[in-house]
Amino acid sequence: MGEPTGVGRFGSFGGLFVPETLVPALQELDEAFRDAWADQGFRDELDGLLRDYAGRPSPLTECERLGAELGIRLFLKREDLNHTGSHKINNVLGQALLAKRMGKKRLLAETGAGQHGVATATAAALLDMECLVYMGEVDMARQELNVFRMRLLGAEVTPALSGSRTLKDAVNEAMRDWVATVEHSHYCLGSVMGPHPYPYMVREFHRVIGNETAEQCAQRIDGDGLPDVVVACVGGGSNAAGIFSGFAEHPSVELVGVEPAGGAAIGNGVPGIVHGMLSFLKQDEFGQVQEAESISAGLDYPGVGPEHSHLHEIGRARYVPVTDDEVIDAFALLSRTEGIIPALESAHAIAWVSRERAQLAGKTVVVNLSGRGDKDVAQMMEIMGDKL
Repeated sequence: MGEPTGVGRFGSFGGLFVPETLVPALQELDEAFRDAWADQGFRDELDGLLRDYAGRPSPLTECERLGAELGIRLFLKREDLNHTGSHKINNVLGQALLAKRMGKKRLLAETGAGQHGVATATAAALLDMECLVYMGEVDMARQELNVFRMRLLGAEVTPALSGSRTLKDAVNEAMRDWVATVEHSHYCLGSVMGPHPYPYMVREFHRVIGNETAEQCAQRIDGDGLPDVVVACVGGGSNAAGIFSGFAEHPSVELVGVEPAGGAAIGNGVPGIVHGMLSFLKQDEFGQVQEAESISAGLDYPGVGPEHSHLHEIGRARYVPVTDDEVIDAFALLSRTEGIIPALESAHAIAWVSRERAQLAGKTVVVNLSGRGDKDVAQMMEIMGDKL
């Protein structure tokens, strides 16, 4: 997983499909990121924050009880233990430091499940920046606790009222705001999607997940030190891109991205343009974007990051859907067997491993546990409370 070619292309995917007014801002961002990423001082400052503020490295936990039940050796990369409760803090601290370096005073963000919004509000509070988060009205109702957290941290949270009133619409609103305020605002996009350089930049900020996991596997797994399968949930796909980056150069390691059955941009979509990128996208016969549906507010996005489309096209990674019912069962399964309550997003990855246990028998599997389930407990209590 190297640099994109041309203007942000991963194979035939990616690119820069935005209004002309944004092109200079994206070019400025690309140059600023490359300059910062080559600056050891910037890298050291970010590494210090990741270590002393976010709590990295995150552990690699072996799940002996669940592994025995599934007939595999199972490890979880514990991004749920990061400050703010998910992998999102890695990217946000990087982008916030970059925005300060560029002289920007205001962070804009979109959020679905709220974790990226919480992380952005956290970084803004730490670095004394203004913060405005757009969130779909439906998602604000599903994730009231995270809305409160963002406001407590000093951010303004504004509902997106158009379309399905979920993540796609929050992205639309954040992009509109950025067009109007680009001179003093930085759009802190939360996944490996959007126009170049975001898919590349966000993946690089999350590469720390893959680097750490590869080092931890080398210490824990006999032989070549590699797992047989690495699994992560995929909406936009940032947590998956992060952990895949540690293993993409090892052909023996199978990479599996797990999508929601009601979204499944790769499973159900065709190439199209959304939010400034060419990628797989759920569309109807007239080319109109179809709404994605998922029990998880963080995965109901109709597209996917362009590098994931490329990995699918070249056969390096496999993308598979799971149903909401399978996710509910997996949410309970990990909680019951290991005392770890996963985010509903992460439960998608566990759901696929559980379903495919016969095919995975005897293998070593690493799952990126991208977030913890605190934010989802109220929602799940309504769904399954009387079944416990």
